[in-house]
Amino acid sequence: MFEDKEKHMETISQYQYSEVYISDMVALKKIFIQRTGTQKITAGFGIPFLLIKKKNEILAFASLIINEKGGIGFTIYENRNLTSSEKKNFALRAEVYSKKNSTPNFRNPEQLKSSIQRMIEWLND
Repeated sequence: MFEDKEKHMETISQYQYSEVYISDMVALKKIFIQRTGTQKITAGFGIPFLLIKKKNEILAFASLIINEKGGIGFTIYENRNLTSSEKKNFALRAEVYSKKNSTPNFRNPEQLKSSIQRMIEWLND
């Protein structure tokens, strides 16, 4: 997780897709709070796993969540409005990434719930 970010960043035209790192969390928290109108992180923040950048600006991020059926899903939070094709492309990348990932947060709803709770406690501290 602490490897060189540039190794894990894929550039398509002017966009960069990257895994989320701890150093991204302050910016992602700010996006979430602005988009949801909340004062603190809630379970809806989930566990961020993929982001899209243009230059050094984070445009959006995908986050693992517990869906309404109690299973694992993901949601996308945008810093600025993406076009429908940009959002569709990012959602497809997030879906492919999540299906390929076999770590517990991507496969075990109870593990994800626990991780989300720890993330909430950490970011709201």
